[in-house]
Amino acid sequence: MSRRDFLAHGGAAAVAAGATALSAPALAQTAPDTIRWRMASSFPKTVEVLFGTAEFIARRVGQLTGGKFQISVHSAGEIVPPLQVLDAVEKGTIECGHTAPYYFIGKDPAWAIGTCVPFGLNSRQYNAWWVHGGGEKMFNDFTRESGVVSLLAGNTGSQMGRFFKKELKTPADLKGLKFRTGGMGGQVLTKLGVVAQQLAAGDIYPALEKGTIDAAEFTVPADDERLGLAKVAKFYYYPGWNEGGAALSLQVNAKQFDALPDAYKAALQSATAEANTWMQSRYDALNPAALKRLVQAGAVLKPFPQSILDACYKANKELMEEASAKSPAFKKMFENQMAFQRDQVAWFRVAEGGFDNFMSRQKL
Repeated sequence: MSRRDFLAHGGAAAVAAGATALSAPALAQTAPDTIRWRMASSFPKTVEVLFGTAEFIARRVGQLTGGKFQISVHSAGEIVPPLQVLDAVEKGTIECGHTAPYYFIGKDPAWAIGTCVPFGLNSRQYNAWWVHGGGEKMFNDFTRESGVVSLLAGNTGSQMGRFFKKELKTPADLKGLKFRTGGMGGQVLTKLGVVAQQLAAGDIYPALEKGTIDAAEFTVPADDERLGLAKVAKFYYYPGWNEGGAALSLQVNAKQFDALPDAYKAALQSATAEANTWMQSRYDALNPAALKRLVQAGAVLKPFPQSILDACYKANKELMEEASAKSPAFKKMFENQMAFQRDQVAWFRVAEGGFDNFMSRQKL
């Protein structure tokens, strides 16, 4: 609108009301209507950071829109079972859900790319791939086929390996173990004789305690401590080769997303981007002290034997080939991501690895 048209259409009145307008967020000034959504989380309130990230998103959206875009957050099982969040978003039962896309690899292996693949990118590399390596477009080209828009909204960082009731020495020790694990890591272990199971967070401790499972992995020390896993399985292995940087996302019903005013879309995108940073930094702040407490409480910290890591790596290569043959979408994204990883690993080895190795030898 030109200056002349602006004045002709009541510009003076608008200027007079400027003090009031300036007190509201810029996005709220252009957002016409109040919209109320429901967000289902795949996580219980007991895992403070995972569930807290969903609350962060809802709170920030409200702040950015002057309270006009309201999202109520519901914990795992409150309105949707934790492993059915994507189904509910696809059907439009709820407008959005905060979850780990790899929970849904039973639909298509390509969903794993939205979180991580074994021996894949770490969290910083994943963010770089998503934002600057074409990842966001490729993954959303895939998810929109299911009527879903995927907004990156968190990362746990590199996870721990898992809790075992018994010590591991060779790959043979894995055979027959009943193991709770998420994503494609469980399929890798199945090739080595493990009986993999996918359980929601709140079901892991009782399953270990009752002997329904022999081992379990969840995320990082801050969450593992809250779930109390070390009390029933003391051997705590690392590294988390199956989840070098596990991304989470806000899955949004595509029709609902497309119908949003542009200002609300921008608020949602901004809030999830902030949440992505918030989650990683929160975990990085909490994990060191949590790991110390776990060890002090009796957890036995151990590296995976090299023979087990080698066996898992070999089995994973077979699995990636099988998934690529099954799903064209997985093949396209996986090959793109691994080409990206090759350059990233070379760079991290020089810069990050060199620095970290030096600092680990110092008396801080």
